[in-house]
Amino acid sequence: MCMITTHRNVPLINLHTFQLPSLGSEVREIDDESDCLKLPQDNYYVLGEGSNTVFTENFGRPIVLNKIKGITLEEITSDWKLTIGAGENWHELVVYCLQRNIFGLENLALIPGTVGAAPVQNIGAYGREVSEFIQSVRAWDRQVLEFVEFNNQECQFGYRDSIFKRNPERWLITSVTFVISKTWRREMSYGELQSLNGDEVNAFDIFERVVAVRTHKLPDPKTTPNAGSFFKNPVIPARHYQDLLSEYDDLPGYPIPNDLVKVPAGWLIDRLGWKSKGCGDILVHPQQALVLVNTKPGSGHDLLELAQSIVRSVAEAFQIQLEVEVRLLGPSDLIEM
Repeated sequence: MCMITTHRNVPLINLHTFQLPSLGSEVREIDDESDCLKLPQDNYYVLGEGSNTVFTENFGRPIVLNKIKGITLEEITSDWKLTIGAGENWHELVVYCLQRNIFGLENLALIPGTVGAAPVQNIGAYGREVSEFIQSVRAWDRQVLEFVEFNNQECQFGYRDSIFKRNPERWLITSVTFVISKTWRREMSYGELQSLNGDEVNAFDIFERVVAVRTHKLPDPKTTPNAGSFFKNPVIPARHYQDLLSEYDDLPGYPIPNDLVKVPAGWLIDRLGWKSKGCGDILVHPQQALVLVNTKPGSGHDLLELAQSIVRSVAEAFQIQLEVEVRLLGPSDLIEM
């Protein structure tokens, strides 16, 4: 049995897109599901492309890079079934589907990260969530040391949430199976997609609009280090939203079930004048207030100070408690804010 290659004292600046300078005590890489059987029973941290993880300082726990690849496509009577390795790039999967006239994922184009990370966060954009298309998730149970298959309901999906996010130390996702209907249903009710021309719009039009908007609004991590949307869009009671409208009549809101309203966190942050402001080398992006950027070299201390200041100001002005969407890591564990 081949051993997994292990590297020690590894610079982490290129393993997370926020690119804070830090060191990892130990980094291992797996490229096949069978590699899970070779992993020691220690408290390792699983990492994909690092687009939703920020190492705020040197990290003492072992890191396992999930590079498991592979795409299996099966045509069923009324659906397409795809089983995808967790290490595949998410956006490349969206393109793969479009090239084969498999429509449905186009609203989720250009979301950074891997396929394995998609169900953890239940990624979503422009009126769609990945949970709509997931049939099952296969994961390595790090406690029992066996593979487990979760159906959609067992994944316990919520808004930017899942069983995998709530139990990150237990599960290592190895593959995700999607079932996508051959009967395409367009989704254009959200944001910049509303201006597209109705019944004439196809999946390629939506894909191109989403890519154009995201490219314009969001900085490229390759040139401007960032971790995408830093905060979740808060969900508040409809009554609270109506109260806020009396003072902020231009506050956007998107009704959701159970008499709740989703409010754009970026709007709240922008309204308080945070764009282009920051702490040290860490700034709020001038075009998109939901994104914090590292103008380099940056420090975890400055990032945390800025994030906490934003959270406090939003709470004071709007009585809304922002939640961090990215995974902030200290020397050995997640940082709770």
